[in-house]
Amino acid sequence: MNKSEMAVKLAKKVSLTHAKAADVVDAIFNAHKGIVAVELDAGRKVTVPGFGTFATRKRSARQGRNPATGKTIMINARKYATFKAGKTLKEKLAK
Repeated sequence: MNKSEMAVKLAKKVSLTHAKAADVVDAIFNAHKGIVAVELDAGRKVTVPGFGTFATRKRSARQGRNPATGKTIMINARKYATFKAGKTLKEKLAK
């Protein structure tokens, strides 16, 4: 499911127009200015009870190997997003 399909389902489920539902989905999930992305960029967790938790982790710099040449390279430190499913979601998927 992509964002557009999610907006269509949201519009039907809560009786919104497609445009309003698309705005809501974009406000939450936009990668640059959406609520989840902004909170993660600020180093805060986003928890949706029963669904799960979005968080960030840091990976330190490390040595790697260029597979084409075999030469040792340095891989920069970075921050990345994680998601941990909540108990209710885990139980739903386990059925």
